[in-house]
Order: sequence, then structure tokens, then C-alpha cells
Amino acid sequence: MPRFAGRLAWLGALALGLAACTAAPDFTPKPKGYNRIVLPPHRYRALPGNHPYSFEYSQSAVVKRDSSYMAQPHWLNIYYPQLHANVQITYMDVARDRRLYNKMMEDARKLTGKHQVKATAIDERVLKMPNGMRASVFELSGEVPSQFQFYTTDSTRHFLRGALYFQTATANDSLAPVIEYVKTDMVQMLNTLKYK
Repeated sequence: MPRFAGRLAWLGALALGLAACTAAPDFTPKPKGYNRIVLPPHRYRALPGNHPYSFEYSQSAVVKRDSSYMAQPHWLNIYYPQLHANVQITYMDVARDRRLYNKMMEDARKLTGKHQVKATAIDERVLKMPNGMRASVFELSGEVPSQFQFYTTDSTRHFLRGALYFQTATANDSLAPVIEYVKTDMVQMLNTLKYK
């Protein structure tokens, strides 16, 4: 009988141990799509340098000169190292050449249109900025390389274009919070944009 009682006690302890294990939190690794994204608060600073334009950009980003072979003097990359996001800024002085102005307008629309192959939707709207100027803003849906673009001009001298890109293969639906975060920063750039 004592052997039976000892086994019974052992089985009871085993049952309690198993019950306790099932109540513990689940520390199973999640699939790749469940990545954790920690976004810093939106804080801004003035664009450094002697450019024919100025705006506020995120304190989480760094400003780099565009190093591509066709880059112009005031082309920049607003790069977010923690988010692997890049806002490409291109600028042209179109005062001396009206054909250049028309070409820049056409190129901005062409560059957005190139995404139609993968885009499920391209939503265009006009954003009125506090300084009275307007910007054409494009939001692209689907697995596109650039999810948000804009261009703005004073129609006489300045033409500025911005486009958001990510240096990652993560699907855009997983990047949605980061896309929204950087879009907010890009709208801040437009709302604080001033030409010199």
C-alpha cells in the first residue's frame, strides 16, 4: 500500500506540474511577419546647409547628399537608419528654361506612373501648404518600391520632388506603420517648406 500511495503522490505531482506548464506564457518564436517595430516620437529640426529651399525633417533621420551619377547639387537623401527608409529629394532651378519646368512636371508624373505595374491603386491629391503653395501628393498601394511621393513648385523658379523608398524586402503590409510614420514626416517637410 505505501508503494501505491507513493506512486499516486508522484502522479499527482506530475499532473500539477503539467497543469502549471500549460498556464505559463507562450514564448514560441513568431513567424517573420510578426516583426516588432518601435517608432520614435515625431521631433523635427531645420535642414542644414545652403540650399535654395529649407524645411524641417525628422530628428531620427540623417541628411546625405545624393551620390548617384546623375545627382544635381541640391539633391538629398533623408535617411532613417533604424527604419531602413530613405526619402529622396530632388530639386531643380527652372527659372531660365521653361522647357525644363515642363520636363520636370512630366518626369514627376512618369516616375509615379512607372509603379502602375505593381500598384493596386495610385491616389493623387493636392495638398495646400501653410505658405499658400500647393503640392501634388501620390499615395501608392500594393507591393510598390515607393509608397509616397510628392512634387511642388512655385511655377516660376523652384521645382522640388520627394519619394519614399525602403531598403528592405519586407512586404508593404508589414511596413504599414513605418510608411505612415515617414509619410507624416514628409507632410511636415511640405508644411515647413520655404524657397529662398
